[in-house]
Formats: sequence, structure tokens, C-alpha cells
Amino acid sequence: MQPAYGVITPLLGEVLVAQFGVGADAIERGLLKQREDSGLLGEILVALKLIDEDQLAAALAIQAEMPSVRDLPRAEDVPADLIDRLPINFAKQHVVLPMTRDAAGRVSVAIADPTRLHVVDDVAVLLQSPVDPVVASASKIIDAINKTYARLRGGAELEAGHKKDEPEDEFGQADELVDMLDANDEAPIIRWVNSLMFQAVKDRASDIHVEPGERDVMVRYRVDGALREAKRAPKKFHASIVARIKIMAGLNIAEKRLPQDGRIRRKMAGKDVDMRVATVPTATGERITIRLLDRSSVLLGLGDIGMPADMLEVVRGIIKRPHGILLVTGPTGSGKTTTLYACLSEINSPDSNILTVEDPVEYQLEGISQTQVNPKIELTFASGLRSFLRHDPDVIMVGEIRDRETAEIAITASLTGHFVFSTVHTNDAAGAITRLVDMGIEPFLVASSLVGLLAQRLARRPCKECAVPVRPSEQVVRELGLDPATFYAGAYRPPAVIGARVLPPGTVLEPRGCPACGDIGYRGRTGLYELLMINDAVRRLTLDKADAGSIRNAAVAAGMITLRLDGARKVLQGMTTPEEVMLVTAEAD
Repeated sequence: MQPAYGVITPLLGEVLVAQFGVGADAIERGLLKQREDSGLLGEILVALKLIDEDQLAAALAIQAEMPSVRDLPRAEDVPADLIDRLPINFAKQHVVLPMTRDAAGRVSVAIADPTRLHVVDDVAVLLQSPVDPVVASASKIIDAINKTYARLRGGAELEAGHKKDEPEDEFGQADELVDMLDANDEAPIIRWVNSLMFQAVKDRASDIHVEPGERDVMVRYRVDGALREAKRAPKKFHASIVARIKIMAGLNIAEKRLPQDGRIRRKMAGKDVDMRVATVPTATGERITIRLLDRSSVLLGLGDIGMPADMLEVVRGIIKRPHGILLVTGPTGSGKTTTLYACLSEINSPDSNILTVEDPVEYQLEGISQTQVNPKIELTFASGLRSFLRHDPDVIMVGEIRDRETAEIAITASLTGHFVFSTVHTNDAAGAITRLVDMGIEPFLVASSLVGLLAQRLARRPCKECAVPVRPSEQVVRELGLDPATFYAGAYRPPAVIGARVLPPGTVLEPRGCPACGDIGYRGRTGLYELLMINDAVRRLTLDKADAGSIRNAAVAAGMITLRLDGARKVLQGMTTPEEVMLVTAEAD
């Protein structure tokens, strides 16, 4: 473990007096001058010739608990590849110089100001190696920079800090990259990565993919569920980009053979953004995926997630029950976490004790105790849920029911006076019942504990700026489950929902693409929902171990609105398109 570099404890004057025999009167002279002219005490003492630069460097090193050196390596002893990676302007501006590399790949770097730890991090990114800072005098470092760069890079041109022009590569990107990774920039890779993340937030991306190829690095954003290319960079910058992201996420930049997971928290574009970072080695280099967790997009009210008014009223009644289980089903990325958080926010109050166990805890909810699973210490959904029962909960949320043990404890909790929220990965609501039975749960326990199952999908919204009403074909209308004659007459009257639009009778919206939506035709998403209530018919079928199709048919006969039908309703209200509904409900239909 590295020492806590940069943690300053003793005062500089105290160190100089105690360690270097500098007189107290000399320190007093320096302090008096500092009060008159401001500035740093150490530099003032050097200017007054009360101490020399080597003494100042050694004293600063003692303050920061770092090693110091008087002599720097000769220009010919500095590895050339390190100089190639560290722009001369950066080295001069921050007064830093790489010196040596040890057998483990760690680079010793001379610095003049040990308090600027962010510079040490920047150097690690640019050098693509872990670094160990060593304090030296500023004048010696500047002199060594001039000699080392002049020798290894060639004379006066580099002494002036100019980089030789590079030929344009086959991808025609030279101009873009000179601007993006200009050697005159203070921290080029850092700026590029920050820009990458900022633009992703601005574009409402849910994921960033950094994908190395044979000759370049492609970056793609997932926006509204669809991937699209954002930018490219030459392959030579791949290692620096990966290293910077790893440093931000607290990962080991030297480990390139094993997958790693980390987390970044930043405030960007006026939003608090959490990022989950995952790396994986590939044949062409490390690939990174960053999941962006925008608090404002997840922490929505139950009435703001696109649920129709009639269904919303029923769900609000369900979650206020004293006990039972509500399961939310759907594939990854279908908005289940948003729905669960909306439900918890709806019922959260000072007189309720709400506990959650999640993987991971995506956002902290005020007034709710949240636990993150950690398999390394055997803290699983099941063990966390079991411990919750000893903490007098009113409501429990389990991130996912993946196995029989978790399911059994959740059912036990619901049957002993607690309300339980959880999720399962099934295509529709009825499939969640058979999934629990397939896990080995007795059908009578399933039938007696479940109070509702909510299946959901996310469908893209047509752009308000460019989508136009069109008359769909009869086949499209039938695929939506609607009667063409009734549709064309404009006789359908779906229940109200936030975000609905008024369309001419017999029309749907068709996206066209414009600058506002990035020429995609869609902007934003809305939820499609299917709520299955546990009535007597469904309960009997569950006890008989009926298949999901039979349970679904019984629920539809009792008035259940399917995912496809809710999608059709939202098509009628201009909230999505027939193509989106067909795409996201294909497996559930």
C-alpha cells in the first residue's frame, strides 16, 4: 500500500528549524515578507537566500512524507518511451520529469510541488504506468527537462515545446485529434475522457462503450436503448484512455489481464451522475463499458413513469397493503429499478421502516436503509433478506429473486406481515408465477403470497420536433391488436396518461429525424406495462401448476391489459410507434 502522499502535517517553518538548523529569526523574516507581498513561504525564503532550493525540496518532502533527491538522472538514462508519452509543455508547466522504471513497471517521477496530487495522477495516465513521486528542486527539474527532451526528441523545436506534425492517418482524423489531444494541453487525455463522459450525459446515454479495434478505438453511446457511434481515436491513445478511466474508477491500472469493476461519481451538466465501470480484456486490448446512472432519470414519481391512470390507481392500492409480494418482471434495461424506486418513494414515510438489499445500490433514497450485496463476504440477497427479518421491517425490497433460497425467505417475510418488492427475469407477468414454481417453491405458497405481478418494457418516444402523423396499414393495426374499422374511425379512447398527445383520427406518429434528436427520429422512452392481479382463477391455476399461457389467458379474460395492448394505447396517444411496440413486446406476445 502506498503512503498517503500529500497529507501535510508539520508547518514548513517548523521542519526547516528542526531538521535543517534554519534560525527562527530567518523564518520570521520570511513570514513578515509573506504578509507584505503574499506568496509561498518556501519560495520567499529561497529568494531571500535564507535557504537553498535543495533544502526547500527536502523540507517539502518531509511535510508530505515523500522521498526527496538532490541529483536527477542524466538525459541518456531516462527511458525514451517515457519522454515520448509526456508532452514537454505538460512537464514544464507542472515541473515534473520521469526518471527511472523499476522491474515491476513503476516509474519514479520527480516533482517540485508534492501537494499537487492530481498532477501525479495525470502523469500516471500519460505514462500508462503506476508512478512513485519523488521531490526535487524546481530549477533542477526544469534544467533536466530541457536537457532530456533536447537529447531524446531533438533540439530547439522541442525546447520551444512544439510537436512535429504527424501525417494524417488512413481514417482522416489527424485534424480532429490534434485538437483533441494537443500536446500544448494541460492534460489532453483527461480532457478527452471528461468530454466523452460529459457528452454522454448531455446525449442522455445510458452506457458508454470504449471498444479497441486493430487500428483505432471506437466509442459508442447507448441512447434510448439503441447503440450509436460517438467518436473514434487512434489506437496509440487506447492505453492512456483506459488508464485514465481506471484511475477515476479506483481500479488497478497495471492489471490488464483480468476483468475489473469500479465506480465513478461526478457532477456533470448540472446532474449528479454515478458511473459503474467494467473492464474486460479482449484480443485487441481492454474494452470498457460505463453504465451511467442519472439520478434524475431514475428517481421519478410513480405517476411519471408512463403508467396509465386506471393501472396506476390499482398499483397504488397494492403497495399500500400491509403484507404480500409485488414482483416486477422484464429483461435487463426495462426500467424495473426505476419502477421499484418509484413505489418505495410513494410509500416512504416517517412511520415506515423500509429496508432494501440491492446489487448494486444505484441511488441512495432518503429515509430508507439500503444494503449492497457482496458475495466476497457471503452477503447475498438471501443472507441480507434473512437478516432484515430481525430489524422490524414494514417493507422490504430485494433487488432480484434468483434462486430458491431467496424466494423462500421473501415468501416467509410476506406471510409474516411484511410487504416485499422484488424482480424476476421473465418475458411476461404470468411467467413469473411459473418461474417461482420451477425454482421449487410450493404452489400454495406462491398463490398465497403474491398479490400482483407487473411486467414492463421501455419503448422509444417519437421526437416531438420531427415526427408526423401518418395512416398505418391495416396489417399494422391488426398487429397492435386493434380493429382497423374502429381505429380508422378514431373511436378508440385509451385512458389518460402523462405525456399523451392528440393525433388526427386513424393516424400514428412516424419519426423522420432532425437535429433535435440527432437524426434518429426518437427522443426519450416511455414504459409499457402489464399488471396481473392474483384473482381466484389465477390462484387455482397456480395451485394446479398450470403453464404460463393458461395463467395469462385467465388474466386476460379477467380484464388484464397486456404489454402489447398497453403499447397500442400509447401508439394512439402519440407516445410511441407501432414499430417500437412490436419490437419490445415480441417475446411477450
